[in-house]
Amino acid sequence: MTASQNKKPRIAITMGDAAGVGPEIIMKSLAHRDLYDRCRPLVVGDAARLEKAGRLAGAALPVRVLADADEARYEPGTVDCLDLHLIPADLPFGQLSPIAGHAAYEYIRVATDLAMAHRIDAICTAPLNKEALHAGGHIFPGHTELLAALTHTPEVSMMLTAPGLRVIHVTTHIGIIDAIAKIEPGLVERTITRGMEVLVKAGIPRRKIAVCGINPHAGENGLFGHGEEEAKIIPAIEKCRAKGWDVEGPLPADTLFFRASRGDFDMVVAMYHDQGHGPVKVLGLEAGVNITVGLPVIRTSVDHGTAFDIAGTGKADERSLLEALRQAIALAPSSD
Repeated sequence: MTASQNKKPRIAITMGDAAGVGPEIIMKSLAHRDLYDRCRPLVVGDAARLEKAGRLAGAALPVRVLADADEARYEPGTVDCLDLHLIPADLPFGQLSPIAGHAAYEYIRVATDLAMAHRIDAICTAPLNKEALHAGGHIFPGHTELLAALTHTPEVSMMLTAPGLRVIHVTTHIGIIDAIAKIEPGLVERTITRGMEVLVKAGIPRRKIAVCGINPHAGENGLFGHGEEEAKIIPAIEKCRAKGWDVEGPLPADTLFFRASRGDFDMVVAMYHDQGHGPVKVLGLEAGVNITVGLPVIRTSVDHGTAFDIAGTGKADERSLLEALRQAIALAPSSD
């Protein structure tokens, strides 16, 4: 391997739920030969499933079966797969399976171990199914919480990106009543801080952050809600401004996302799951990327689910995975 090849980041792509579209979008993505000009991709999954998905998706690339990540050659036109041999040949596409749920967990666990040992530079995840994950014996709300547990990270943030929009979340996979109870100034300040760190790392020069309110019209000076903006959000914004950061809010979410999409802000801080997810997904699932912020490893993901309704048909769109890989490449340190 040449010196220039060694400088390209090594990206572990986890196969996700084998009954979903993950294997198909991986094979379609790795058929883009120019991807290898920018990174060294390694799939952590099941080789036979990838080969089957490739045939179904019209991306019938040969898959090189690896027993160890160091055996990867990263050659365009051939998929390197660290094969865990967890998926039976007759596992149907499009059906909930505890076998697939457990396998999805194992792919993440192995990729995380590689990242923590600095044997790969970033993780990019294909979608898993939460119900299948639970049926397989792993009770986590999703990738974000699973990765936090595997890396022993006490607190992380979910960030979604789409063209012209970055959104980091104060809370994610909890109900709205629980989310409001959980929001407090310290958590809001730490979330803004993690967002600022991403902007600095990405080389964004302006770094202007907008913070959503909780209530309609951001409470409108106490007219709506019970003073949540004043008690839970404003103290955090004031602390961040005291650091010299350009932070504005709390602002009404109904107009904030329009302003952010036209370029008024570099990042939006959303208070709860649907407040941040809705605007990003309106811009198109094929362009959205999910980034876990605060981990000791780089992790990006597609911003869509397992799509059981089209799994195994070859119709799945790989553009979100390609964008997630692009983000992983941008964030990952180069290898020596």
